[in-house]
Amino acid sequence: MPVLVITGTGTEIGKTVTTAAVAAAGLAAGRSVAVLKAAQTGVRPDEPGDAEEVTRLAGAVTATELARYPDPLAPATAARRAGRAPVRPRDIAEAAAKLATEHDLVLVEGAGGLLVRFDAAGGTLADAAELLAAPVLVVVSAGLGTLNTTELTARELRARGLDLAGIVIGSWPDVPDLASRCNLADLPEVSGAPLLGALPAGAGTRDPADFRTAAPSWLTPRLDGTWDPEAFRRREAP
Repeated sequence: MPVLVITGTGTEIGKTVTTAAVAAAGLAAGRSVAVLKAAQTGVRPDEPGDAEEVTRLAGAVTATELARYPDPLAPATAARRAGRAPVRPRDIAEAAAKLATEHDLVLVEGAGGLLVRFDAAGGTLADAAELLAAPVLVVVSAGLGTLNTTELTARELRARGLDLAGIVIGSWPDVPDLASRCNLADLPEVSGAPLLGALPAGAGTRDPADFRTAAPSWLTPRLDGTWDPEAFRRREAP
């Protein structure tokens, strides 16, 4: 199935904007694209969530949100506090599989990191990826501390027999420090996976038309883009 699960090594690292960029590149390549937000937390019913943000930036995607909880917490905790039913990995897998029958590409965006709990039984996005037998794209930060969280996430994926499709830097600084520049070589080494993109800092604040035009230049051909990681490394190398 044409499903790609998108997770991150933590929160606020550019996961939603990366999802939008992958969606925009897919649309530019002529694909029909759906985005599934497994569980939205910390957003009121009248506020736009991550799925709406992807639509705003990327354009004509089919956006689906399975559940929304008001507290900005892990989905399992937010669901319990709200007195609402949680989202289970099987719910995520079934929704993604249905969308995959109608679209060329389905992007499943998680909440937080790979092992954030969705229900009281400890179900995670990794469990949903297993049910779907889908590859996982990991969004990472650029700077100091990212190597540890990236390697831990990669090890967990491999321990579960899941396919780590690659990693994307969710926000590349305008003026990268030494750690960020060194991490361009170190991130693929510690993860054992290719670097498939780097989004410029502030990409999500761009005008949507500009975002859609630029998105393919931030991603490699494996994600329907034109970005050359080797050329980027040479340019940014310390």
